[in-house]
Amino acid sequence: MKKTEKKSPETVEKEPQGTAVLDEIKTLYGFMQKNSLETIDYESGLTHIKLVRKRPNAMPVPVLQQATAQTAAAPAAAQAPAEYSGDTINSPLQGIFFRAASPSSPPFVREGDSVKKGQVLCLIESMKVFNEVKAEFDCTINKVLTENGKPVKSGEKIFAIQK
Repeated sequence: MKKTEKKSPETVEKEPQGTAVLDEIKTLYGFMQKNSLETIDYESGLTHIKLVRKRPNAMPVPVLQQATAQTAAAPAAAQAPAEYSGDTINSPLQGIFFRAASPSSPPFVREGDSVKKGQVLCLIESMKVFNEVKAEFDCTINKVLTENGKPVKSGEKIFAIQK
């Protein structure tokens, strides 16, 4: 960070604070991303900036000390949805799959639900934006093929359906 001089309140008021503060925030955010920091607290003169990155509660925390049998079973379970051969609804983009709007909310759809064209089925978080995935036609949800909070790839099967 470059060193800044303390200025009198009159000098500070004459500066275009909006763009200067925005530039400082962008610089700090870049530093935060580059160094994988969760929080940063910066103070210079009359400017005080605190940035906090919060991760969604639904994001799983990797556990490195799992039993070997569990570790071997997990990849097989993750590949099982790709083997489904019936009609499916696929993820339109890469991101994190969420069945509900929040952890305390009920899922948008459950197995066995009949859905109408345009009904929201799930959310895919991509680049900090939550994108609604809507039904393109009337159908019945036979099976949810992806776990809540897990990453999905574009084109990956997320729901088994019956038209």
